[in-house]
Amino acid sequence: MQETRLDTARIRAARPVIDPIFLDSPLYPCEALEPVLGCTVSIKLETANPVRSFKARGTELVASMLADNGPRAVVCASAGNLGQALAWSGRGRGLDVTVVASRFATAAKLDRIRALDARLELVDGDHEMARERAAAIARRDGIRLLEDSLDVETCEGAATIGLELVDTAPAFDTVLIALGGGALATGVGHVMKALAPEVEVICVQPLGAPAMTHSWRRRRVVTTDSTDTIADGVAGRRPIPAVLNDLLLVADDAVLVQETSIIAGMRMLLDHAGLVVEPSAALGLAAILEDRDRFAGRHVVTIVCGSNVDVDAYHRWVRVERSAWPTAEF
Repeated sequence: MQETRLDTARIRAARPVIDPIFLDSPLYPCEALEPVLGCTVSIKLETANPVRSFKARGTELVASMLADNGPRAVVCASAGNLGQALAWSGRGRGLDVTVVASRFATAAKLDRIRALDARLELVDGDHEMARERAAAIARRDGIRLLEDSLDVETCEGAATIGLELVDTAPAFDTVLIALGGGALATGVGHVMKALAPEVEVICVQPLGAPAMTHSWRRRRVVTTDSTDTIADGVAGRRPIPAVLNDLLLVADDAVLVQETSIIAGMRMLLDHAGLVVEPSAALGLAAILEDRDRFAGRHVVTIVCGSNVDVDAYHRWVRVERSAWPTAEF
C-alpha cells in the first residue's frame, strides 16, 4: 500500500489516549434488515456515547496533546458534531474551546455545544464560511486551530474504529462509510487497506453535496458553489488536497445517493433497528437501497456515525407521528 499521512502504529497508540467511553462501540448484525435489503448488514454504532457521534475519538487526541503541551485554547469550525466532541474533550482537560458554526446548523447540535461550556460563534453562511472565521480567530488570538480531516489526529482517532472492525468475526466483505471532509473515510480506509485489504471500502456522499466524490473520481480537487442536502454533517464544498490524496489511496469507490434514499435509510434504521439517526448516518443504507444487486448476498458493515438530529425535522423527514413512534411500518 502507498503511504497516506496516517500511521498504523500511531493509530494503535491512540487507543489508550481516548476515553474508553468512546471505544469498542457496539458492532452487531441487524438480522431484521437482511430480508429487506438482500444482504447481511452489520451496524457499527458510533452514537452510544456522550456526544452521540464518532468525532470524539479524534478530539480526545487533540485535547490530550494541548493539555500536555499547549496552547490551552482551541477553535474549530463545525456543523455540530465536531464542536460537541471538542467541547466535551476540552472541558474535561480545562481547555478554552471556541466553536464557529453556521446559524443555520441543527439547533440541537448548537444547544449541546453551549451546554458543554464552549464559546459558540455563529456566522451567516455555510460551513465553509465558518472555516474561514475559525481560521481568522486562531490567527487573531494565537490559539490552536483544529481543522477536521486536515489535522491527522482527527483521522487517526476515527481510524480506531477500523482497528475494532478488523478484530471482529465473522469477516465481512464491504464497509460503507459516510464521506464528508474525509476523516472517517481516510481513517477507517487506511486501517482496512493496511490490515484487511480484501475488504472493499465504499464511501457514500449525498448527491446534493458531491464535492469530495467528484474530486475522488477526477483525482483532483473539485469544489462546488453550494450544497443542497439534509445531511448537514457531510455538506462540504471545498475538499482539502491532502485529505483527497489519502482518500485516493484507500477508497475503492465513492458513490452519490439521493435524498429520498437517505430518508428511506433513516426510516429503516428506525423501524428495523430501533435507531434514531441523523441523515449522515443513513448514507450506507441509502447506497444499498440504490444498488441492491451490487450488495446482494454480501456481508456489509455500515458505520452509523451520528444521532444528533433535530426532533421536529426528523419527524418531518420520516413522517412518523409522535404518538406512533417508534412502531410505524416502513
